Amino acid sequence: MSIIQTSTEAEATGRTAEIYAEDRQVLGYVPSHTRVLSVHPEALAAWKALQSTIAGSMGMRRFELVTLAAALGIGSRHCRLAHGNESLKFIGEEELVRIARDYRDAGLSEAEVAMMDFAQKLSTDSVAMTDADSLRLRDVGFGDREIVDIALAAAARNYLSRVLQALAVDVDLPPGLSQVLHDALLEPLGHNDAVAC
Repeated sequence: MSIIQTSTEAEATGRTAEIYAEDRQVLGYVPSHTRVLSVHPEALAAWKALQSTIAGSMGMRRFELVTLAAALGIGSRHCRLAHGNESLKFIGEEELVRIARDYRDAGLSEAEVAMMDFAQKLSTDSVAMTDADSLRLRDVGFGDREIVDIALAAAARNYLSRVLQALAVDVDLPPGLSQVLHDALLEPLGHNDAVAC
């Protein structure tokens, strides 16, 4: 549990109250990470703008696949659950369960696997990355802008996930997430318990 003092929805005022209301409207609840990051609402707004810009450039399916792979590399339960839930808007649950368990054996295209490999490597051993990692993306058909977008999406996920981990932010279980998908998202992280997060 984070030591950061946060406002309840009833206590929130100004920009923080607006941020809470936006999440309640879109998500149906105010996640723990929103509460903690709203301590600096301007930074949270900048983060949301960056994330939206990257996702808008590369398309939501690609953005969510890269995000899930980066979160896997980081070991982020926060982002695996939140973006697993978000991915349901763009990927059917059955396919998403297969992707969550092992994206290399989920029937994805070679290009999708390559970008997820890139995101996972960036998140686990970025210092070892070379031109060969980007060239693999080019070899499967990505152009320069797309390669930059993939790197930006993975690096942005590293930024947020590491902030949440560093501040010991509670892991939320998104309402309505099925137990099957919950378990599939956490299984590769070694957290396949059925306990709500």
